[in-house]
Amino acid sequence: MKVRAYAAYEAGAGLRPYEYEAGPLGPDEVDVRVTHCGICHTDVGAIDNEWDYFSYPLVAGHEVVGVVEAVGEAVDQELLPIGRRVGVGAIAGSCFRCEWCLSGRQNLCPRKDDLVLRGVRGGFAHHVRAGDWRHVQPIPDAIPSAQAAPLLCAGATVFAPLLTHRVRPVDRVAVVGIGGLGHLAVQFLAKWGCEVTAISTASDKEADARRFGATGFIATREEGALRAAANSFDFVLSTVSADLPWDDYLTTLRPGGKLCVVGVPTGPIAVGPLGLLPGAKAVSGAIPGSPAQTRQMFDFAARHGIGAQAEVFPVARADEALDRVRRGQARYRAVLEF
Repeated sequence: MKVRAYAAYEAGAGLRPYEYEAGPLGPDEVDVRVTHCGICHTDVGAIDNEWDYFSYPLVAGHEVVGVVEAVGEAVDQELLPIGRRVGVGAIAGSCFRCEWCLSGRQNLCPRKDDLVLRGVRGGFAHHVRAGDWRHVQPIPDAIPSAQAAPLLCAGATVFAPLLTHRVRPVDRVAVVGIGGLGHLAVQFLAKWGCEVTAISTASDKEADARRFGATGFIATREEGALRAAANSFDFVLSTVSADLPWDDYLTTLRPGGKLCVVGVPTGPIAVGPLGLLPGAKAVSGAIPGSPAQTRQMFDFAARHGIGAQAEVFPVARADEALDRVRRGQARYRAVLEF
């Protein structure tokens, strides 16, 4: 199958038409005709080669919603019939043989099919191929496609830690950053039953944060605002792609509390031992969840009316959409429509 896509031909360049041959369909693979694809900060980072990793031409995109167009011979067609609306996220396949896969943690598989790192086979295209059908997610009817697309990365990334770290409805939780990930995290946690405080440098986001379900708001540019929150939270979820005063955030945790980092800082996460050890606190990272966790996320979102607040752009305006994400102006996710 020949795939029509949109690629950056060099770092930082605008998108141009690009075609490639996908080759024969493997037994576990699924071809999806793309209708919508979210734009994540990671896509912009890949196009701009922020991490000096990528080669070009590059087709980004890892928050794909579309319909099943073809399946391999080993695919469960009761779950994924032709024409079904589905999602393909950041992790599109895994080996299903290693200890991580066999224990239900396919997102940690060393041989996972990472759509972000594929190079030329991302979701800014009219078709995308998932490496394994077990990573392809049926989309609940209750969630519109433009709202569902960002859930495949942003949603799966902020929801999985609630399960992994056993966040409880009685917990007091803070979300750092009210952006693409943070606005979803606040919604999930509020419906989870937690008391949620939004933390942001932008005080003008308070009204939106409260609309998403936050009951408290901390504007960190106000002198002493973060120090005043000492010993307040059981769980802090950092969704920002920035360096933070990590020790100050440890101080906001109650004894036994956890700081979970899902945004990608630009520098080291350095914490002092006296902020970490006496209160038996923890710092952890997270990535998008396993297929089972992602399916639970979609079920929870559909049940509680949770979706991304998205600005939708036709693919012809992809460069404009990318630039809004690059400048931090999207409210709160940008989605391409094919």
